[in-house]
Order: sequence, then structure tokens, then C-alpha cells
Amino acid sequence: MTKSPTARPGLTLAAVAVVQFMVSLDLSVVNVGLPEIAEGLGFGAAGLTWVIHAYALTFGGLLLLGGRAADRYGRKRVLLLGLCLFGLASLAGGLAQAPGHLVAARAVQGVGAAALAPAALAVLAETFPEGRARVRAFGVWSAMNAAGGAMGVLLGGLLTEYADWRWVMFVNVPMAACALALAWRGVADSAPLSRGRPDVPGAVLVTAGTTLLVFGIVRTDRYAWGSPVTLATLAAAVVLLAVFVHVERTTAREPLVRLGLFANRAVAGANAYNLLVGAAMAASFYFVSLYLQQVLGNGPALTGVMFLPFALAVIAGSVLAIALGYRVAPRTLLVAGGTLTASGFAWFGLISADGAFVTDVLGPSVVAGAGFGICLGPVVSTATAGVAAHEVGTASGLLNSSRQIGASLGLAVLGTAAQHRTGEAVTPEALDAGYALGLRLGAGLLAAAVLVALLVLRRTGPPVCAEPGERSERAERGERAERGEPGDDRDAVSVVD
Repeated sequence: MTKSPTARPGLTLAAVAVVQFMVSLDLSVVNVGLPEIAEGLGFGAAGLTWVIHAYALTFGGLLLLGGRAADRYGRKRVLLLGLCLFGLASLAGGLAQAPGHLVAARAVQGVGAAALAPAALAVLAETFPEGRARVRAFGVWSAMNAAGGAMGVLLGGLLTEYADWRWVMFVNVPMAACALALAWRGVADSAPLSRGRPDVPGAVLVTAGTTLLVFGIVRTDRYAWGSPVTLATLAAAVVLLAVFVHVERTTAREPLVRLGLFANRAVAGANAYNLLVGAAMAASFYFVSLYLQQVLGNGPALTGVMFLPFALAVIAGSVLAIALGYRVAPRTLLVAGGTLTASGFAWFGLISADGAFVTDVLGPSVVAGAGFGICLGPVVSTATAGVAAHEVGTASGLLNSSRQIGASLGLAVLGTAAQHRTGEAVTPEALDAGYALGLRLGAGLLAAAVLVALLVLRRTGPPVCAEPGERSERAERGERAERGEPGDDRDAVSVVD
């Protein structure tokens, strides 16, 4: 894979880092401000969750289309377009005057993020194709991903208490402008790598199907699981998703995702792992934020500060993963990181109504944060290893999509379970019981992710760190094995760089 002579790797890495920090931050920055957003715009309890769902669903549902568009129209072009759309939607959200305005702005933010995130990740994979530079680049990406998600809660708390909740939206505008300037100067223009039009019908089907699935789950607070309304909604979601699979297999000239891509065990395993981790993490931010405010009685700013140990632990875990990434197989890091995070969540599940930050939150924050940071980089490298050049954008979009759809489904399922446990009561004891249940269920999802890493991903040796521009014989054999081409089974690997 040859880089354009106009590429500037340093500026490219900086642009991608800002993009990932901004996208991750936007997933969590609103959490601490949710009570103030509800009061300011008049959201109901059920409607408030759509401030999160509107972003996660359009982001996750359209990421595959974004990846395809990046391959078809050029990654730099799609990246710049997505940044402009994201920045403008953030500005509109900050100016919202009604619940519908904010939800719509969050949905458009998701559309912009769906364009820019896979394009940025594909640019990163293209600029740093292998070796130590790739390990470092993906380590920086994972650190910014972790820092954005964790620091979003801190920043959201400070902005909500000392400025206004609207600044949790406005804060994205200067970051989008900065990323736009860096990408304009540092990212190389690249020729389209695929032909034909992206599969818009497929994107509509998968987005509508996942939206209905989440909607049906969330609405169980009004309609029981066995009610005709819930069953009809969930059945419609299943039909739409089944039609999506049929369209991708039989009728789409340029399918949103080539289903044969899942024959690559690294791609399939990494996405299943990412979906489960995304489901657990999104719900945890939601539950812990509300526990600190509504059970322990802390203000938004102090709540944000209390997330700082988690943020620092995530960054430390990411740095550790970079150091270990030269010597330890990615699957080993995924198992270790997932196990550590699951342990932290199980510890979180012991929170009590008369607890305190030091006794109930600090310890599990450090354990879960470090584990989460360890697994971020390896899962990205795993999901894009051995993928043909013209499908890197699609693979990147698929990975991000699995995380965002997992986040929305996880929040819907675990949030609904917590709500059923809490019931109609609003006492600290009742709320604590619901939040603790949700966190324990999150630990179960993470344990399932560890099983996926053990059972689906192949055993590998340490990454191959070839010199820039060189392709090692072992790497070539590994990629052929993952694509199902003939080769020596003893050398089959799921991650080669």
C-alpha cells in the first residue's frame, strides 16, 4: 500500500486523534448533564434516553454506509464532509429550544460521525500499514478514544455546573474546526478504491431495524414484554434486519457490507467482542453518573471530577497496551483487558445507597478503566488485519458500528432491567438497586466478550514489526489464512501487525 507523497503522517495522526477524541467525548459528555437537560427542555424520563439513543443509533446504523462512501468517494473528502456536518449539528443542538430539536440535532451529529469516523480510521490504517509505527498509531488512537469517552463525563460536569448544559454541545464546534484544519493539511488525497454507488437501501434497513429494536425494548416501561405493541415492534425490527441480510446477499450491486467478510475470524470475533464491550461501557457511564448524582447527592461538577480516576486508568491501560503490543499477541490483551474490566464491573455491582465515592466507586473505576484501556487498541488492529485495501473503510465502519449499536442496545436492555428493578419508587435505596443490577449485568456482557476472544479469535504470536515498506513472509501467510486461501495452517494468525 503506497502513501501519497503529499501525506504528512504526523498531521494525519493528529487529525485522527482529535476526531476520535471528539466522537468518543460526544458519547459521554451529555451523561452528567441529563438532569439539567431534562429540566431545561422538559424531557420526560423515557424521552430523555433518546438524547443518547438518537446519536448512537444513527451513528451505528450509518457507519457501514460511511465506510463504503469513504472507499467510493475518497477518504479525505468524506472525512472533511463529516466534520462539517458534525460541527454544524453540534451548534444546532446547543441552540435547541425543545426536546425534538435536541434529539434531531443529536441524530444529525450521528450522521456526521458515521461519515468521519470510518474515514479517519481507514486513513490511519492506510498511512501506517504495519510495523512499530502502526502499533504506535493505533495506540495513540485507542488512548484518544479512551480519553474522549472518559473525559467527556468530567468536562460535561464542569460545563453543566459552571456554564450551561448547552455547552456540552457547543464544545464540539472548536474541536471539529481544529480537526478540519489538520485533516485539510495533513491527510493525503486518495483515489476512490471501489466503484458503484453505496448501498443506501441497506443503510436505511439496518438503521430502521436497530431503531425499532431499541424502541421496542425501551417502551417495555409502558407495555409489557408480552403485549401486542411490544411483540409487533420487535417483530417488525426482526423483519427489517432479515430483509437487510437478504438485500446484502442477493440484490445489492455494492453491498453495504460483504457478508463474506465475516468469514475472516478476526473480523467476526473483533466485532462481536466490540459489540459486547460497547453495550457494557455505555450503560456503565449512564448508571455510575446517575448513582453519583441521584443516590450520593453530588453536583454535576463534582461528579465529573469523580470520573477522573477512571479516565486516567483508561489512558494508563492504553499506554500499557502499546508497550505490551510489541511482545504480546492481541488476543491475549483482549482476554486480559476484558477480564479486568468485568472484574471492575462486578465490583461496581456492590454499590450501596449509603455508600461513598472512596469505598464504592474509586476502586472499581481504576480496575475497569485500566482493563478497558488495554483492549481498545488490539480490537481495532484485529478488526482491520488481513482485510483487502478496498475494504479497509468498510471494516473500519463495521467495527465502529458494532460498538455504537452495542451501546444503544446495551443501554436499552440494561436500562430497562434497572428500571424494572427500581419500579415506581424514587428513593435512594430503590435507585441504587436498579443501578447495581445494571452494572452486574454489564459484568456478564464483558465475561461473554472474553469468551468470544478465547473461542473465536485464533492463537497468535507477538505482532510482526517489519520495517516500513516491507512485508514479512509470515504476515503474508497470515493474511492468506484469514481470507481462506491455501497455506500452512501452522502459520495461520488473526492479527499480523
